[in-house]
Amino acid sequence: MNKEKIICERLHRQGLMAQLENIHDIKSYKQLFQRLQPVAPVFNSRPGEAPKLVHRTVFNDTLLAEELRKKHQLVKGRFQGGRIGYVLEEDLGLYSTIFRKPVQKITELHEEILSMIQSSGGISKEQLKEELPFKAKEITAALKRLQEAFLVYESQIDTDWNTGWFDFKTEWSEIKWAEDPVSAVAEMLLRFLDAAVFATLDQIKSWSQLKRTTIQSALNALMEREAIVKIKVDGLGEGFMQKKDLYLTNEEITPSVFMLDSSDFLVRAEIVELKEKFKGKEVLQYLLIDGEFKGAVLGHWRIGPHDIEDIALCLGEEEIETRKEEIISAVKSGYSVKTTHILRFNGENL
Repeated sequence: MNKEKIICERLHRQGLMAQLENIHDIKSYKQLFQRLQPVAPVFNSRPGEAPKLVHRTVFNDTLLAEELRKKHQLVKGRFQGGRIGYVLEEDLGLYSTIFRKPVQKITELHEEILSMIQSSGGISKEQLKEELPFKAKEITAALKRLQEAFLVYESQIDTDWNTGWFDFKTEWSEIKWAEDPVSAVAEMLLRFLDAAVFATLDQIKSWSQLKRTTIQSALNALMEREAIVKIKVDGLGEGFMQKKDLYLTNEEITPSVFMLDSSDFLVRAEIVELKEKFKGKEVLQYLLIDGEFKGAVLGHWRIGPHDIEDIALCLGEEEIETRKEEIISAVKSGYSVKTTHILRFNGENL
C-alpha cells in the first residue's frame, strides 16, 4: 500500500474526482451526504445556511439541501464537540448517541425552557425571551447546552433566524441511546474510513473531537472483528484502513486544485496539522493540491468584502510557477471579482 493509491481513492470517494451531475438524483446525493456527515454549513456563512457538499457536485446543491432540510430529511444538531452540522434523519440516532453531551446538572432555567417547549409543542427563541425572566444571553446559552445534550432540537427549515425549538424525545421517541457509545462510534469510524480511506489516530480525533480513549476502544473493537487494520504508509504515517481497502490498485492522481474551508471533511481531519503548518497566519481557506494540503489562502475575514492578502504555497519553485494560473483560477472561483482582489501570490505582488 502506498500514499498515491490512498490519495487517488480518497479523491474519488469524496466526490471530488467524480462529482455528482444530476440534481434530480436524490439517492446519489444522499448517499454521498451520508458518507461525509455530519456536514456543516460553509464556514463563516450566514447563520441558518444549509449544509453544502463543496466541490462534490457539478450543480449548486444549495437548493437541493434546503429542500431536504425543509422536509426534515436533513436534521440540524450539534456534533463533533458541539459544532453545528446536519445528518440524515435515519442516522440521527447513531450520531446523537455518539456526540450528545448529557447535562450533569439541570438548572432552573433548563427546566423552564424544557417545560415551555414541551407544553407549547414548539416555540421560538424570541418567545422564550419574552416569557421567561432571564437574560437573553442566558437563554441562548441554555438552549445551546440543551441542544448539545439532544434534549431539544432546532427546526431550521430556512435561513430565518427565528427558528422553532422542539422537544427531541417527542419528535424522535424511537431513538434509544446506549449507555456505552463504543459500538456506535465503531460504526461511525467505519463510515469515516470509507470516505477517508486512511487516517491516523490524531486525524480521527481531530475530525471527531471525541476522547482518545473512546476512539481507541472503537478501533480495537474493529480490529478484533478484522474490519480494519493498523498500517504504516510512507508519507502518511501509522494509521488505520478498512481491511477491504488493502488491495487498491489505481494510483494515478489527476492533477487538481480545490479550495476548501474549515468546515470541510478533509480539513477537519487535518486541522491540527494545518494550523501548525500555517502557524501565525490568518487563513481564509486551504488549498488541496493533487489530494494533499499544500497551500492556504490568507487574509483577514470580514462580514463584508475583503481582499486576499496572499496565496501561500508549500511547493517547489518550478511547480509554483508552472501551476500559477491554475491555482489562482481555483481561488478566484470562490470569490466575487467585484469585491475581492488577490494582492499577492506566494509573497510576490500581483
